[in-house]
Order: sequence, then structure tokens, then C-alpha cells
Amino acid sequence: MTEALQLPTAAGTLQAYTPRGASPVKPARNVAFNRIAYSAAHVVADPRAAVDPWLQCAVDWDATIAYRRHLWSLGLGVAEAMDTAQRGMGLDWPTSLELIRRSLDAAKDVPGALVASGCGTDHLVLDDVKTVDEVIAGYEEQMSAIEKLGGKLIVMASRALARVAQSPADYERVYDRILSQAKQPVVLHWLGDMFDPALAGYWGSSDVDKAMDTALGIIAAHPHKVDGIKISLLDKDKEIAMRARLPAGVRMYTGDDFNYAELIDSGSHALLGIFDAIAPAASAALGELAQGNVEKFHAILGPTVPLSRHIFAAPTRFYKTGVVFMAWLNGHQSHFTMVGGQQSTRSLVHFAELFRLADAANLLEQPDLALRRMKTLLALHGID
Repeated sequence: MTEALQLPTAAGTLQAYTPRGASPVKPARNVAFNRIAYSAAHVVADPRAAVDPWLQCAVDWDATIAYRRHLWSLGLGVAEAMDTAQRGMGLDWPTSLELIRRSLDAAKDVPGALVASGCGTDHLVLDDVKTVDEVIAGYEEQMSAIEKLGGKLIVMASRALARVAQSPADYERVYDRILSQAKQPVVLHWLGDMFDPALAGYWGSSDVDKAMDTALGIIAAHPHKVDGIKISLLDKDKEIAMRARLPAGVRMYTGDDFNYAELIDSGSHALLGIFDAIAPAASAALGELAQGNVEKFHAILGPTVPLSRHIFAAPTRFYKTGVVFMAWLNGHQSHFTMVGGQQSTRSLVHFAELFRLADAANLLEQPDLALRRMKTLLALHGID
């Protein structure tokens, strides 16, 4: 792939760019990782459905499940129906539950496949929620539905709880109730307000250290009901500090899409949206780490970090668009449309830089196809 194309720049000009065309890394098969690694997987929209995309959700189930099989084939687990799948931002609870059901069913055919599923309160109408008891009931409704399917829970941060809670004690009451009932250990979920502004002040404080104390107290009260906690604060020092304070046997799952290479190397497990976009490289790097090849781990994963920082740039909540764009470039779906029409949340300049960074990190799995598709996008924006 040596053909140049004209890519727009932030200065409003066009700049010739010749892709490197380097072959991406090929992960070794059947290497047992020494970290648990979940990819928060996206859904593939159905562009042929006769729906209003901003108002209704149409999913291409075959392509969506095929992508999960791809992740499992690389040794990665699937964190199902999370924010990467546009949960609460186009993907409603009934569709999320159907996604969970289909994913769990598909996993039965894949020995060792890991699936953990998002359990939240997103089916509640925020303006109607007035009490903590309503939040508890909301969690219990989703918890019951997922556990009925045999699913492992990721107890997602709740916008409704952030809205009605008056103190850390309200968080303690909600999580005590949910954890006491859980049929198997759950993964807790702490999503910073850079990912979702409605979650500001989670755990009852805008002071991260005080919020952390509350979360750790909840975990300490139920250590055998908590598999681990995923935190997405984009602050590696806070994650490391919290990891050191977790009870024995409770894992830290990094959700830090800025610093994941360093954090995984130093001991965190992973539950990451970026692993959707860089799955082969993530698998190859984790395989090297498991074999003690730390330098090779960083050599593979390090170049992906600039891409991840770009995809997750503010407004961070629009990162899903970059993830789906990568899936389209790499041939994992035939189109670049998204649930909720969210392909429109990033600019052409953003996509052009994403293409450059993906190429630099050897993440274009089919370079010629990626080039053709980038040219198609440029043509749609009037650049031939």
C-alpha cells in the first residue's frame, strides 16, 4: 500500500499522506495470559433497517456476534452491553438484554470464552426517579434478568443513583443490597465524568480520594462477592493507589484508555474499550507479557497508546465512533454507520488523524481495504 491520499489537517489544509502498509502483528495462538483481559465490545448497526436512527435501535446481530467470536479467538473476554456498545447512548435496555442473551449463547460454543455483562439502571426514566429504593429496584430488575440467563454481572455506575443520592451512605445501602444478592462475584464499575457527565460525584463525593474510600469500604464489606473493580478515571496514579488497597483476591481492572500499557505491566487486569479497536495487538502483547517478554509487550502495545488517546480525546463520551471506524477500516463490518447515528460525532479531521495513527501503530489489518475505505469517506466529504 504505497498510494498517497490527501488528508485534511486541523489547519484546514490538505496534506499528502502515503500509508506505510506494514503488516500488523500476528498474535500467537493458545498462549495462556497472566492477566484477565476483557474488551468492551461494540455493536454493529443494521444500516438497511427502516428506522429513525436517532430514535430507534437496529442491530445487525450476525455481524455483532461475529465480532465477539473474533475477540474470543484472540483470547480476549467480552464485556457485554457496556458503554462501548452505546449502552444508554442509543442502545436501550431491551436491546441490551437481547445482546447479552445472544452473546452468552454464542459463548457456549467457544471453550473458555469469558463474558461479563453490564447490569445497570438505564431503563429508568431519570426525571421520574426520586428515591434510592427506586434505584435498588432498577438494579434488581436487570440483575435478575441477566442472572436468569446465567450471566456474570458488571454492576455499572448508575446515572439515577448519582442523581438521587444525598451522601456516601446512600451508595453503601444500594451496593450492600446488590452485592448481598449476587449469585457469583461481580465486577464493579467506576466511570469518571469525562466518560459520562451525569456520573459526576459518584460514590457521594467530587473528591476522588473520598469517593475511593467509600468504594473501598463497600468492597471490604463484601470481598467474596467482588471479583474486581473497573475504574475509568484516566488517572494512573489514582488507579495504582486504589489497587494497592484492594482486599486480597479482588482484582483491579484498568479502564484507563490513556495509560493501559503501563498499568497492565504493573499488575492491573483489563476491561477496556480500546481493546475492541486494537484486539490483535492487545492479544499479541498480552501473550508476550505472559511469557515474561516485557520489552516485546511494550514494543507492541506502546505504539497503540497515541491512537487510543486520540480516540478517547474530549469529549471522551464520543470515543465509540473511533472504535467503530476502526472496525470498518479493518473489514469487521461492511459500513460505517452506528446506532443512534453517532458516526456523526467526530469530524473528518479526527478520522484523518485516526487513520494516520492506526497506520503508524501497524493496526490496519487489511491495508489496501483500509486505504479504499478512507478514500470513500474522503469522497463523501468532497475530497477526491
